[in-house]
Amino acid sequence: MRPGISLSQGCGPAGDDEDLWKPCAGRYRAGRSTLESSDGLESMSRRSDAIERFTVEAEASGLEVEVQQYPGGTRTAADAAEAVGCHVDQIVKSLVFMADVRPVLVLCSGGRRVDEERLASYLGTEIRIAGASEVRAATGFAIGGTPPLGHTVPLRTVVDPHLMDFDRVWAAAGTPDSVFPVKPKDLVKATGGAVVGVTR
Repeated sequence: MRPGISLSQGCGPAGDDEDLWKPCAGRYRAGRSTLESSDGLESMSRRSDAIERFTVEAEASGLEVEVQQYPGGTRTAADAAEAVGCHVDQIVKSLVFMADVRPVLVLCSGGRRVDEERLASYLGTEIRIAGASEVRAATGFAIGGTPPLGHTVPLRTVVDPHLMDFDRVWAAAGTPDSVFPVKPKDLVKATGGAVVGVTR
């Protein structure tokens, strides 16, 4: 079990659409908390809680994660890709759709879009993009920081085959300024996702 989350300064990649290296991004690792008081302590505490929640659940699913935090934000695929210094297609967008009343998660490559007709055909029902409140209710996280696993309830997950073209991809880690690197095959295993072509 993880004894907690600590924040140390370091440099490394993050991820989404259009940004590049930002040196000295914070990295969360297992250990005692080293967060110190500041004007933004309450906000930092909430974000730390979200990251810790995700990290504990990810490791329970068999993933060893190293969360990397970027003060400039990684809310969009472009932001994350710039922060990490990777191709935008290596960013994992966690998109929640409603299939009737059931939420479904699509892990989509950053440079691609979900083809809703293909997704509806695969699921065998009408679908629509989930609203902000529906995303939070289904996942426990806000849009822009939704991770691919560790949700409020287990979600049926569909994985974009395009992500499998890379040795490593980056996904949100619970907040709009944090990401973690992962091998696509490990992500598929941890999420129990089905690799299906529903993007374009």
